[in-house]
Formats: sequence, C-alpha cells, structure tokens
Amino acid sequence: MNYIIREINENETAVLEDFLYEAIFVPEGVQPPEKNIIKKPELQVYVAGFGKRAGDFGLVAEANAQIIGAAWVRIMDDYGHIDNETPSFAISLYKEYRGYGLGTALMKRMLALLRENGYKQASLAVQKANYAVNMYKNVGFQTVAENEEEYIMICKL
Repeated sequence: MNYIIREINENETAVLEDFLYEAIFVPEGVQPPEKNIIKKPELQVYVAGFGKRAGDFGLVAEANAQIIGAAWVRIMDDYGHIDNETPSFAISLYKEYRGYGLGTALMKRMLALLRENGYKQASLAVQKANYAVNMYKNVGFQTVAENEEEYIMICKL
C-alpha cells in the first residue's frame, strides 16, 4: 500500500474526532458505543482545541489523497497521564487500513518527532485485550502500571 505520513494541518484537526472514535477499543462481539461518546469530557481532553497548546503534535497517514489514520500527542490529564512533562499518545486507523504496518510507522515517526523536540518520554493507556499492545511493546513502550482493564505504558526517548 502506498501512503505518506505527514504533520497534520491546522485546518484538518477536526478529523481527530473521527480517529478518537476509531481509537475506542471494542472487544469482539460487543456493540460499539454511539459516536457521541467522544463528547464526554474525559475524551474531549484528547481533541478539544488541538494544536493550540505547546506539546500538541499530530501526524496523519494519507493514501490516495485521503487521511486514513492519525497519531497525536498532548500533555493532558488522560488515562495514560504520567506527569506534566510527558505527552500522552492517541492513535488509530480506519479499520480497513489496520494490519499493514501503518500504526507502527505512525508511532515511530511520532516518537522521533518528540525526541527531536526534547521530550524524554511518552505515555499511553491501552486496554489489556487490545491487539495493539504488542505493537506498542515493539516500538519501545513498557508497562509501568496496570489496573484490571488497562496497562499504562511509557516509552523512554
């Protein structure tokens, strides 16, 4: 598959709401939540005013002039929050583009961008049953805490 990874443009940040919804892990056989779930305050921290704060970085994967995936980070009090110097990750792809290595490519590119900008680490939270756990481990994330449902992971840069 031919694709490019590039920084998100200011006029494209609304697409992050679509990818925020796509990032919600839905176990096999479970009905997906309604789209308006992303309007909850605990999810809006990922996208509200994105690009307006220091530490907001976003990348998109594009194929055939269409955005098909996104990885973005910001320093926020989210599920994967570590401290006020550690950006938290959000990443997702449209379902039909998963399994081709795009997520790994987006993660690696974002980690490099954070390193170039002087960050020492990045964090994320992922449900234990999510297939993406292995991808996160493969790009350098390690579990630093967990609860019944989720791992909190850090990647040292």
